[in-house]
Amino acid sequence: MITITPTALQEIQRMQISRQQKDSYFRIGVTNGGCLGLIYTLNLESTSQETDTVYQHQGLSIIVAPENLPYINNLKIDYSEDLMGGGFRFQNPQATKTCNCGQSFALNS
Repeated sequence: MITITPTALQEIQRMQISRQQKDSYFRIGVTNGGCLGLIYTLNLESTSQETDTVYQHQGLSIIVAPENLPYINNLKIDYSEDLMGGGFRFQNPQATKTCNCGQSFALNS
């Protein structure tokens, strides 16, 4: 299960409208990178893959590839703005360590 806060949902919907992709899927993934080894990826996509897990959240279709599910189980996504600008914030119970930027994380193997 993935939780999207109301402010994150509002920002995703704003992105969909500004990019003229109102009915797009919101893909959440994980890839190698960042200072701790793993980094979140967020994309708007026009189609989903047959193997994707699809979550529905207040009219938003969230898709996750099967290989990413173990990394983001019970992930909470928020959005906030500060003096440096706005960005998505992640609370991941799977992460054993997170970077100060909040985008990179590590897991125990």
